[in-house]
Amino acid sequence: MKIENIREVLLLGDDQSIEVLSRCLDLEHIGTTVCGFLNTSGGSIVCGVDDKGNIIGIDDAENAARDLERGLLHGLSPTALVSVQVYRVEEETLLVVEVPAGKDLPYAFENVIYLHEGQTTRRADVETIRDMVLRKQVEPERWERRFSSADMKIDLDGDEIRSAIHAVNKSSRFQFRDGDNTVMVLEDLAVCRYGRLTNGGDVLFGTNPAMRNPQVRVRAACFTADRTDDTYRDMKSFEGPLVPVLENVFRFIQRNTPTISRFGKGNLERRDDSLYPVAAIREGLVNAFVHRDYSNFSGGIAVSIYPDRLEIWNSGTFPEGVTPDDLSTGHISVLRNPDIAHVLYLRGLMEKMGRGSVMIRKACDENGLPLPRWSEDDRGVTLTFYAPEVTPEVTPEVTPEVTPEVTPEVIRMLRVFEGEMSRKNLQDILGLKDNEHFRKTYLLPAIHDNLIEMTIPAKPKSSRQKYRLTEKGRALIGEDRS
Repeated sequence: MKIENIREVLLLGDDQSIEVLSRCLDLEHIGTTVCGFLNTSGGSIVCGVDDKGNIIGIDDAENAARDLERGLLHGLSPTALVSVQVYRVEEETLLVVEVPAGKDLPYAFENVIYLHEGQTTRRADVETIRDMVLRKQVEPERWERRFSSADMKIDLDGDEIRSAIHAVNKSSRFQFRDGDNTVMVLEDLAVCRYGRLTNGGDVLFGTNPAMRNPQVRVRAACFTADRTDDTYRDMKSFEGPLVPVLENVFRFIQRNTPTISRFGKGNLERRDDSLYPVAAIREGLVNAFVHRDYSNFSGGIAVSIYPDRLEIWNSGTFPEGVTPDDLSTGHISVLRNPDIAHVLYLRGLMEKMGRGSVMIRKACDENGLPLPRWSEDDRGVTLTFYAPEVTPEVTPEVTPEVTPEVTPEVIRMLRVFEGEMSRKNLQDILGLKDNEHFRKTYLLPAIHDNLIEMTIPAKPKSSRQKYRLTEKGRALIGEDRS
């Protein structure tokens, strides 16, 4: 398989630097290459392909990816978002390391600074290092790394921090030094320095970061007609820690978006799906939260739902070096907020790096929707999803799916489920000691809305009673764990 074919299969952009390796055991070589990519224009490393372009695969790729990811996180300085993914191609397993261009030059691996030039990686010379350091001194520190005015004793959301610890541990991408020490956890996540929270940490884990930075609020509205009509069917403003806000916005879209019935050709069985692909909507929202310009106090994120389209807008511009045309072929761009992106990646919420736009287009195409469109103006960037035209094979329902308003507490509980779990297991993971508070605020609402179910429904008070997600609960958190 030629390098052009590898690019096409893995959805890697034509202008990306790619290094092909047969194995992935040499951490030093991969680490120096990653460092070189960070200090220049980014790139990808594909492991499991020999010098002739033949796919030979990687044995035990999942464990190899986990070990490599941890080695890179430990060896790179400063912290950088580097994605390590496993792919199945031609019945073989490939391991792909994707590296964006870094924003915190110079980067070092094992205390040595490297550059990538052409097809080679070399140590940076003294003059180059001096130039990098001088440029860093004159450039203003980015917004997410400036210190927040939040008080870490009273302004942090403990439940959200515990939820993040659980998600990161579950992903096995990172190992905390001390998961019981809040300050050390936030330092490990690069959102706290010298015992002080950064703006990025405030956005991610502040109880209400909008009190200090009102631009972090997210506005969502569902219109009965086009934007010329001011009649709303539903409108909300969301604020709080980033991930719960993202989940609430996603549920708002699901609640106000019609289901659609599809009849395949030659198939009389009807299938009901969301009008817009769930995975594409989640990816579009994650991109908006990661790439938006948080420093713009008149900016923000806005979601607008119309009968014929869905718009996700965020303040800012396209990532550096990216045009709308690039979004159809895949790219690895400079991340505007790499610290925020890094935490979302460790939590398993951001997987595709620069190829999320390709996944969004592919999902829409596979669901018979017009291709989405990205546009940019002096206000910001807008991603627009278009509803399908009515055909005999695709018939939209006129009544939107009715979904109850689910509290952040219930969502937080749903996200920690792993198979069947006892009440004590759930309380321990969530860090909740008040049994009655847990029962009334978390357990009963989830059972009432059919989001979880008992394993022994005939004996509600059984000492062996456990709970599991229902299909509706799995759909709500966007993850099929059946």
